[in-house]
Amino acid sequence: MGRSVGHDRPAFSLTDEQRIDWLRLIRSQNVGPRTFRALVNHCGSARAALDRLPELARRGGAAGAPRICPRGDAEREIKAAAAMGVSLVALGEPAYPMRLQMIDDAPPLLAVRGQLSALALSMVAIVGARNASAAGVKFAERMARELGEAGFGIASGLARGIDAGAHRASLTTGTVAVLAGGHDHIYPSEHTGLAEAILAKGALISEMPLGWEPRARDFPRRNRLISGLSAGVVVIEAARRSGSLITARMALEQGREVFAVPGSPLDPRCEGSNGLLKQGATLVTEVADVTTVLQPILGHPVVLSAEEPERSSPDQTEPASEDRKRIVSLLGPTAVSLDDLVRLSGCTPAAVRTVLLELELAGRLERHGGGLVSLL
Repeated sequence: MGRSVGHDRPAFSLTDEQRIDWLRLIRSQNVGPRTFRALVNHCGSARAALDRLPELARRGGAAGAPRICPRGDAEREIKAAAAMGVSLVALGEPAYPMRLQMIDDAPPLLAVRGQLSALALSMVAIVGARNASAAGVKFAERMARELGEAGFGIASGLARGIDAGAHRASLTTGTVAVLAGGHDHIYPSEHTGLAEAILAKGALISEMPLGWEPRARDFPRRNRLISGLSAGVVVIEAARRSGSLITARMALEQGREVFAVPGSPLDPRCEGSNGLLKQGATLVTEVADVTTVLQPILGHPVVLSAEEPERSSPDQTEPASEDRKRIVSLLGPTAVSLDDLVRLSGCTPAAVRTVLLELELAGRLERHGGGLVSLL
């Protein structure tokens, strides 16, 4: 029997043979993350999906057979990755970032270099202009440093300006840089040294194969991973048409919180971030503006000092009647995320999970991909 590739499943580890099959499938023609998931669920396994690709493509009207990644190519990629210290972490394996696993188009295999433990941190993304002002970079550094001291990892895209400032300020507390190309093609090239510095306490991740040079269309794909890793995205200095606004839009689609730092209305670098504020993004002038919003979503207290957080026993209490009614009232035939239910109900994650479990046991709840739920 094959296993379903979806969400809310127990952690597992691929065998070497399965990892080759997964890599061959995701590297085959016209197979992206969503198609990969659909194929494995439809066929039962990556091996079976590889066998059926020609037939399925033919039924879909393809003129010829699609290119299937040869086994030898996959074996060479795995060997080359290992030589660089890159691990290919599969969706559902323990090291795979929890929040990234929740998005509908999560990469089946994530190429990771550095500290796998950094991927377990609760992440906040900090993104913004490449041609950032000195004040913008200084604020990004301050936010990254203080969020790191509060126990958060910082996710960004290794770009010039805001991204680089955020990475540099969180080198000692843990930062994750998402690459648009392969691990052997750091972009921009002048950030090769910064990328190496990140490896001591953080990680570099990519869904692209070694040898892949990033192109313009690869950066929006990368941006969905930056937001997907994170509980929230902080935008600092973004022009009206910028990659940072793409990241913010993807964050909203993924059910993440969006924060924006206000800037001068005379500075075109701030036109997009100021526009986010008009559209309802949370205004940020200090780190508490971020942590106050994320604390109930993450379900544990955020400590801003170097002291150990207060340890408490699990909450065994039943959800209050009013909380139960409030959570149920937010549900309907349209699927919503657990994060949205926590935020909109004002209840604890434990209370929301308990009510959802009750509804499920009563046959009233349907679970969807991406951690979404709806009432039947």
